[in-house]
Amino acid sequence: MAIYNASISKAWSAGGALITARLNLAGAGTQDAALSIGGGTAPTNVVACTEEYDGSSWSTGGDLITARAWMAGIGAQNSALAVGGVTPSVSANTEHYNGSAWSSGGSLITGRYTPAGGGTQNAAFAAGGVNPSFAIIACTENYDGSTWTTSGALSQARYALAGAGTQNSGIVFGGNNPSYSTVTCTEEYNGTSWSAGGTLISAKYNLAGAGTQDLTLAFGGAPSPLNCTEEYNGSTWSVGSALITGRYRLGGAGTQNAGLAFGGFTPSTVSCTEEYGNITNVSEFSNAYIGVNTPSSTFSSGGPLITARRYGGGAGTQNAGLSFGGENTLSPIITSCTEEYNGSSWSAGGALITARYNLAGSGTQNAGLAFGGSPGYLTCTEEYNGSSWSAGGDLITGRNALAGAGIQDAGLAFGGQCNGVPIYSGETEEYNGSSWSVGGDLIYARTIISGTGTQNATLAMGGGGTSAPANIFQCTEEYNGTSWSEGGSLINGRFLGAAFGTQNAGVFSGGNTPTFLTCTEEYNGTSWSAGGSLITARNGLGGAGVQSSGLVFGGGSGPSTHLTCTEEYNAGIEVSPITKAYVGISGSLVCQIWP
Repeated sequence: MAIYNASISKAWSAGGALITARLNLAGAGTQDAALSIGGGTAPTNVVACTEEYDGSSWSTGGDLITARAWMAGIGAQNSALAVGGVTPSVSANTEHYNGSAWSSGGSLITGRYTPAGGGTQNAAFAAGGVNPSFAIIACTENYDGSTWTTSGALSQARYALAGAGTQNSGIVFGGNNPSYSTVTCTEEYNGTSWSAGGTLISAKYNLAGAGTQDLTLAFGGAPSPLNCTEEYNGSTWSVGSALITGRYRLGGAGTQNAGLAFGGFTPSTVSCTEEYGNITNVSEFSNAYIGVNTPSSTFSSGGPLITARRYGGGAGTQNAGLSFGGENTLSPIITSCTEEYNGSSWSAGGALITARYNLAGSGTQNAGLAFGGSPGYLTCTEEYNGSSWSAGGDLITGRNALAGAGIQDAGLAFGGQCNGVPIYSGETEEYNGSSWSVGGDLIYARTIISGTGTQNATLAMGGGGTSAPANIFQCTEEYNGTSWSEGGSLINGRFLGAAFGTQNAGVFSGGNTPTFLTCTEEYNGTSWSAGGSLITARNGLGGAGVQSSGLVFGGGSGPSTHLTCTEEYNAGIEVSPITKAYVGISGSLVCQIWP
């Protein structure tokens, strides 16, 4: 008998190559909806080309207005910023990308190249770099979608550093200081000032970064072409798996659990793309086989919500979650309360302007989006900045029991119930940070639907309607930024569950059929498989995070039961039985022992 030990780890794997090999380029977006911006085909030239990545291959996008290199890329594939750079003179230019073309934005107060940046198209920061006098600077600027304003300076002036996160929860790391020494320092940004974070394991510059302030990824860099990867947990850096191709002056995008590296210098200019994420390691301890078929992805108890509720909205990550709105047992029953999760406990945040339930949400803890909901069929949209909500552009069609995906300035609303004919909606709307526009309709109009992902790579699952097939509760659809297509059917059809993750690594948990469920399923981009069960069966719960580290909270376990319980989801691995096991060396069978 043999015993196989399975474990989960992360590694880089080859993705589709850039159309044009480049170095000194910028990146934005996610692993399956990324943008590569500008750069040069050699160290001394600049190009205007933009390419879009769909998770497997790059395609041509709209050219920059001004060809340049060494800039910061910020935002999402359909709502990005290109900030600063060299043309070859030092630039203060900002350009906005809408998914097909670039347009001029507000100029930086201080032109610069090799800055770090983070945030969204309408709420960004740019820090550090080299100014037009070729001085290495510490100054930081914040962008509101049209104008840059001065903010708190970095503690350490530097250039060729990397950045990630949002305007109110940013991070920068690495780079070279004014003495041209390479540094390990990390700084964290709260939207106003910088504070010291944990130091990188190895000093580096001309590196790339991705993720959030408490789930950051740093990869590549110089002084020689480095292949090292480091992961940040909000306080310390740890070693990640090495890049296949060591390089510097590269572009980066994505998250800590789904990163993307592309282009760079080795010291020749390269086109290769690599994707970072979870893989399964199975090691054999003896020469036969024992099958194990038990998912080890599990939920564990987290800190309870302050206010019990169901039918609320959710956003963020496992260590930086956001819960807002819903229905509770207090007076008034419909709540405006917002709570923020730090990985162990919830604290009160700023109240919604409009109390509501059956709403949808997306984004992050410091850049959240809430839209639609009840009572009635609401159109109102609100944006959260980490402390308070402000009014955004109204939905075109008011509705409740809808689903949402994306980030604050690249959001998606779909499905739900509206005050029209038909009652069940198939409408999709796309948000650009200020207004909603019409997107492609769902194949099956439905309400009490769930969704996750990005604006250009969305997953919709479950829900119900009258003009749909008999298995509507099992239906999955995938959005590519233009239209929906059918995905793999859920194992357990249901509605009012919590969804989190991405289009190719999604999770759907809880809900009802109408029985209240504990079951969880994981999506791999093609099909659903069983995940770990919830501790408490419920529906109307909120969700946040990614497939390997998710969060669910609140909900109800009966007609009038409102819950405070929070559960944290952490990835495991499933080892499936094989049909035959052999003793001997590959190619030289000694004995077949099973079956």
